Amino acid sequence: MSVAFRRESDDEHKEPAFELPIAVGPNLVTPRGLRLLGDEVARLEADVAAATDEDARKKLQRRLRYFHTRQSTAEVQTPPADGRVGIGSRVTYRLNRAEKTITIVGGDEADPASGTVAFSAPLARALMGAETGESVEYQDREDAIAVLTVETDPETQA
Repeated sequence: MSVAFRRESDDEHKEPAFELPIAVGPNLVTPRGLRLLGDEVARLEADVAAATDEDARKKLQRRLRYFHTRQSTAEVQTPPADGRVGIGSRVTYRLNRAEKTITIVGGDEADPASGTVAFSAPLARALMGAETGESVEYQDREDAIAVLTVETDPETQA
């Protein structure tokens, strides 16, 4: 049989396992976000040590490298003391006649379903630096968002 039709191993045809993508820009986190990164690193280290399957271990090590990088590049932010919106702020706002409350956090701790939004999200970027009573531009509308209240979210500081 011709060498052209022989396969040396199945590994030649596997898709390469790329590293998990890391967001561009600074890795700003709340104190809680840094703690959560540390908890995830510890959990993954334990899982890697306990893993018996080589493929599972490689996937866990890949996630561990991602979270090690996120932990080592984390820049802890304290919420602004002057009542302006920043990372760690809980903001109540009105958009399209609907009132909503969100907390602005780092990218790895964001969960929009539970009301935490990454500082890099368009909504959070529009709100950053605003004060209670201000209207801010959003989606090309000058007064799209009315900021109703701004306070430090105590959960982000734990």
